Amino acid sequence: MVSLPPDLSIGVATAAYQIEGGVREGGRGRSIWDDFCDRPGVIADGSSGEVATDHYHRYLEDIALMRELGVDSYRFSIAWPRVLPQGAGAVNEEGLAFYDRLVDGLLEAGIEPCATLFHWDLPSALQEHGGWRSRETALRFGEYAQVVGERLGDRVAMWCPINEPAIFTMLGHAIGEHAPGLHLGFDSLQVGHHLLLGHGLAVQALRAAGARSVGTANNHTPVWVYGDSEIDRAAADLYDIIHNRMFAEPILLGQYPNGMGEGLPGPVADDLAIIAEPIDFYGVNYYNPTLVGAASAGDDLPFALHQITGYEQTAFGWPVVPSGLTEILNQLNERYGAALPPVHVTESGCSQVDVVAADGTVADPARIAYLTSHLEAVLAARAEGVDVRGYYVWSLIDNFEWAQGYQQRFGLVHCDYDNSQRRTPKESYRWLQSVLAERGSRISPGRP
Repeated sequence: MVSLPPDLSIGVATAAYQIEGGVREGGRGRSIWDDFCDRPGVIADGSSGEVATDHYHRYLEDIALMRELGVDSYRFSIAWPRVLPQGAGAVNEEGLAFYDRLVDGLLEAGIEPCATLFHWDLPSALQEHGGWRSRETALRFGEYAQVVGERLGDRVAMWCPINEPAIFTMLGHAIGEHAPGLHLGFDSLQVGHHLLLGHGLAVQALRAAGARSVGTANNHTPVWVYGDSEIDRAAADLYDIIHNRMFAEPILLGQYPNGMGEGLPGPVADDLAIIAEPIDFYGVNYYNPTLVGAASAGDDLPFALHQITGYEQTAFGWPVVPSGLTEILNQLNERYGAALPPVHVTESGCSQVDVVAADGTVADPARIAYLTSHLEAVLAARAEGVDVRGYYVWSLIDNFEWAQGYQQRFGLVHCDYDNSQRRTPKESYRWLQSVLAERGSRISPGRP
């Protein structure tokens, strides 16, 4: 069993569209994921997040599970269309009241709220006017951040304006696997810029509302080179720039890498001054390294992604490489030095095949091994000088896994979708509970 220091905050994470359900209730407007799920064939099992785990109605039960687990913090996302059904304009008081109750319930349970403002569920009304391809959406996002910040800023400990802009840009806009399902290729870089601008505007709005700690939640991957040719190395470097550096350096350094800002829309230099608003922590979402080599003739992209072999795999087919987490944390520390604020691993977890046994238990030893090794990877990075303050397990509960529907299970808690979303803590939940019980006194992850 891994031994955790008392100054390492441990939390669990979720996202609104993946767990809330209640998409037609409480004045919520439609989102691009509602629209995407209506398209035949785009979700592996033909499902949607319409009910999900029914967190909208069962949030108190979920808070009780977190309290029993003993976590310090809960990272959740706020559904933009639940607060502003049209993306701007009239505020839906019933939607804001739901998050009021959620935040108050967390605090009563002794759990620090960590709120993400955008976890991919853009209001449909904004998509109809260009979505994140339009600069106006970044401006509307800043206004949305102001509304939420003024309501919840006195109680939320940590804020992540935008979750994984790199993944949202690539999967949603470059290759169309996620909502809104666009195939823009490299033209999607304008989306990335507007997401970064929205991040900066949200930081400003949250600060003005009195937010205590504002940071990020960026997906990062160590990029490994497939092959030993100069072309392979150049392809891997390009992928590293697009996936890692493009979304880190504007925030941390106020500049795009390798001249990428040239050709992006709008007054880029002025935008960068907003994007580089100082942040209190840097969030790293980690799942696995990426093996990249030269593209083949006829490929649409100037690089090719290859399967990493020689490691155990999750049910998703992702390689389990805990050393990659230590590697990316060290890489960020070496690249950015004093410009890198304290780090939180804002997502890390694995999908496994989980079955409720006849005695009501859910054995998931592979998830326990995953979490043990990745927490040890964090401790290794700390020992090597990286200021890592927290680790969030993805996820609290099984949920709607985007284009995979309900076929992938990431949760510490099993959700029975065929039986009124009944919750059953898995053995990994009990394992983490014992680890946290032995850790000692809890800390506040939102403090400086």
